[in-house]
Amino acid sequence: MDASNPHTDPLLQPFQIGHLNLRNRIMSTSHAIGFGEDGMPAERYQLYHEEKAKGGIGLTMFGGSTNVSRDSANTFAQLNARDDGVIPYFREFADRVRRHGSAIMCQLTHLGGRSVWRGDNWLPTVSPSRFREPLHRGFTKEMDRADIARVIEDFGQAARRCYEGGLDGCELHITGHLIGQFWSPGINRRTDDFGGNIQNRARFGLMALEEIRRHVGERFLVGIRMVVGEGDNGDMSDDEYVEMARIYEQSGLIDFFNFGYGRIDTEVGLARYMPGMALGLAPQLRPVAAFRQHVGLPVFHAARINDMATARHAVSEGHVDLVGMTRAHIADPHIARKLGDGVEEQIRPCVGATYCSWHGSCIHNPAIGREATIPHRIEPSAQPRRVTVVGAGPGGLEAARICAERGHIVTLLEAAPKAGGQILTAAMMDQRRDLKGIIDWRVSELERLSATIRYNCYADEDTISQTTPDTVIIATGGVPDALEDIPGAELGTPLWEALETPTPLEGETVFYDGTGTVAGISGAHTLAARSDGRMTYATPDSTAGAEMSPIERPLSMRALYQAKVTLRPDLKLRRIERNDNRLRLTMENTYSGDVQMLECDQLVYEHGTLPVDELYHTLAPRARNGGVIDQVAMINTQPQPVSDADGYDLYRIGDAVSSRDIHAAILDAARLCSRL
Repeated sequence: MDASNPHTDPLLQPFQIGHLNLRNRIMSTSHAIGFGEDGMPAERYQLYHEEKAKGGIGLTMFGGSTNVSRDSANTFAQLNARDDGVIPYFREFADRVRRHGSAIMCQLTHLGGRSVWRGDNWLPTVSPSRFREPLHRGFTKEMDRADIARVIEDFGQAARRCYEGGLDGCELHITGHLIGQFWSPGINRRTDDFGGNIQNRARFGLMALEEIRRHVGERFLVGIRMVVGEGDNGDMSDDEYVEMARIYEQSGLIDFFNFGYGRIDTEVGLARYMPGMALGLAPQLRPVAAFRQHVGLPVFHAARINDMATARHAVSEGHVDLVGMTRAHIADPHIARKLGDGVEEQIRPCVGATYCSWHGSCIHNPAIGREATIPHRIEPSAQPRRVTVVGAGPGGLEAARICAERGHIVTLLEAAPKAGGQILTAAMMDQRRDLKGIIDWRVSELERLSATIRYNCYADEDTISQTTPDTVIIATGGVPDALEDIPGAELGTPLWEALETPTPLEGETVFYDGTGTVAGISGAHTLAARSDGRMTYATPDSTAGAEMSPIERPLSMRALYQAKVTLRPDLKLRRIERNDNRLRLTMENTYSGDVQMLECDQLVYEHGTLPVDELYHTLAPRARNGGVIDQVAMINTQPQPVSDADGYDLYRIGDAVSSRDIHAAILDAARLCSRL
C-alpha cells in the first residue's frame, strides 16, 4: 500500500458495483443536511453535493431519510419523494453531479414511529405495533393490512421517481425506521405473518424491495442501510442481525449493504451512532469488519472515519469496499482531488464538533451550504494588496489564510507565543481536544503560503504602521465577561482561569453557566472530574447545555453525571458575598422569582466574552473607511467599497465584535476576505 502514489493509493482505486463503475472508493453517505426547499433538492442542496463531485468523490448519496409516504412526516428537514414533482429536481441534480464524474444515489424511508404526528400533514404515525419512540415521543397507530399495502406501494413509487430522475440507485434506511421497527422483536409484537419469527419480521421490508424492483428493474442499484448490532440492551441480538442480512442478500433484491452499529431511538444512542469528538476515530469499524465476513455483497460504512490513514486501512484490509467520509467532506469536499494531486496535507480536517448536525454547516468550513456565495477554491486577486491581520485565533487565521491564497502580502501579528486564541483554552476541556485541528491546519496552510506570522507581538498603532498596510483586519477576540452587573462578581473565577490553573478545585464548587453553550457544560464536567470536592451546576436555563448540538449534548450530560455533578436549573445569579471563608450566592428562580441561597468554597462561571476592541477603536478614526463594514457586501461575499484616499481600510471580525462562536468568526473572515 503506497499512499504517496495516487496510482496505487487504495482509496483512489476504481470499484465496480453492478453496472456502475465508480472512479474511487470514497463516498459520502446520505444525511439530512437540511438544505431542501419545501422538501425538494433545489439549487442550494444540489450545489452542496456538486462541490463533492468537483472534488473527485466516487459516490455521493443524498436525501437522508427521504420520505416515501404522507404519514412519514418531515421531522428533521428531510426531502420528499412522495409525488412526481420531485422527478425534475432529481434529473437536474443527477446531471450536475454526473458531469463531474461522480455517481449519485438517494436514500428512501418511511420513519414509522420515528416520525411526529404534528408534521407537515398532521397524520397519525404508524408502526407494526403501538409504541412510543423515546426520542420523537409520539404514540403510533398499529398498521393494518391497508396501511401495509399502501406503504409498500409508496416505496415502489418513490424508487420509480429516483429511476426516472436519472439517479444511479437508492438505498432503504432500515435502522430505527419503519422497516427496522418490523425487524425489532421489541417493537413488533404482531401475531400475524408480519410478526413473530425472523422470517415474518423480515417480510415487510422484502415486500417493499420486491415492489421497488418491479418498478426499477435489475440494473438500477438498490441497497439497504442497517446496523450490524445494537450494543447493550438491544432488542435484536447480533446473531439475528447476521441472519437478517443473509435473508436479504439471498433474496437477490439488493446490490449492497451500508452498515453501521448502534441504535438511534434515544439521545445517547443517536450520539453514539453519529459519533463526534467525544468518541474515538472509527468507533464502529471493528464490528462492521467482523460482520462483513458473513455477507458477500459490497459493503459501505461511515462513522467518524475522518482521516486518510483510517480510511485506507478500512479499504486495504477489505473491511469495507467503499468508505463513507461524510462529515469529512463537509469539512473539505475536495478530499479525492487533493489525494490525486499528491497534496494530502492540504485536506481540511473534520474535528468532530458535530456543528453540521445542528447548524447545517461545518464549524470551520463556512462555504458549506453557501456555495452560491462563498467559494471553496479561492481565486487569486488581480490586485495584490498588503494585508495586516491582528490576532491568530480562528477568525484571524482564516482571514490571513484566505488573503494569502488570494496572493496578498500577509502579515499576522499575535500577542501570544503561539496561534489558537480561545481554542487553546477550549481544547483543554475533556472531549474537546480535537478542536486543535482547526488551528493546526491553518498554521500549516499559512506556512505553505509563505505568510509572515509574528508571535509575542502586542500590536499597536506604530506596529501596524510599520507593515504599511492597505487593509487591516482586527481579530483580537474577547476576554471572559466578568459579570460586572452582578454585585460581588470579583469573588468568582472565570472558566478560562480555572482551566488554566494546574491545581484541582477543593471543597464545594458552584459552576454557574450563564450561556448554555458547549463551553459551560464541558468546562463543568472537566473541572469536576479533576476535583475531589463536590460541584453544583447552576444555570438560568431549564436544562444544562441548552444551546448544544443534540449529537454532542447527550455524551456531555453523561460525563456530567459520571462526575457526580448536581444540576440546579432555572436559577439566575443575582449577588455574590463572602461569608467567613465561604461564598454565599443569591439565586433567583427564573420562573417563580423565588430567592434561594447557595453556599460554596468557590464560584466558577461561564458567561461568554467581551470584545478586545481598544486597538480597533484607536485605529477607526484614522482608517479611510472609518472601520465600517458594508453589511450587504458582507452578506453576499462581495468586495467591500474601497476609497481612493491614502491610508488603509479597517475591519474587525469574530469575538472582537461580539461574543459568538468559532464558526461565526471564520464565517466573518470568509465573507470579508474571499473577494478582498
